[in-house]
Amino acid sequence: MARPRTRDYDELRQALLDAAGRLLAREGPHALSTRRLAREVRTSTTAVYNLYGDKAGLLRAMFLEGFARLADTFAAVPTDGDPETDLMALGQAYRSAALANPHLYELMFGRPIADFRPDEAALAQIQGTFDTLVRAVARCIDSGWFAPADPHDVAVHLNALVHGLASLELLGSLGPRAQADRYWRIALEAAFRGHRAPMPVSP
Repeated sequence: MARPRTRDYDELRQALLDAAGRLLAREGPHALSTRRLAREVRTSTTAVYNLYGDKAGLLRAMFLEGFARLADTFAAVPTDGDPETDLMALGQAYRSAALANPHLYELMFGRPIADFRPDEAALAQIQGTFDTLVRAVARCIDSGWFAPADPHDVAVHLNALVHGLASLELLGSLGPRAQADRYWRIALEAAFRGHRAPMPVSP
């Protein structure tokens, strides 16, 4: 198969990444072969090799694609409104991205394939998503909503919280959507209260 035409390139690339993610999530690492993937998308193994080179290249592309979609979701969150409201929206954006891409989530944050480790260049490329969270936390601190602290430290705490909630929800452990909504709201509001600046004491 010839290299896809420009107008077909993105469509085939997305189809292959999504199909690979679904195979990995549904059947495990053993199912993620070039031949099986090509059959799922109704293309040739040559097309897969042309786009990704080999299985390692495919996994790297899946990893980066997951974070690119997360970054796109973050980009839609306001950055000029009430700092705490914007930070809450960022947490919900993380949730939305996880629910929209469950087939990529495990590869982004877990190790479903033991010999896959993102290289330094890939890690540098995804750093922007965490930096977005740090900036949002810094706005809360600078505005006086949160107590003085290192924004990076607070971002690590909040990142761990939303990651845990998203992982549980993807496993079905938070129950139906309305119940999961409640757990997310309670957890984020409690975390924000813990970081909030103390109210001045009246004389």
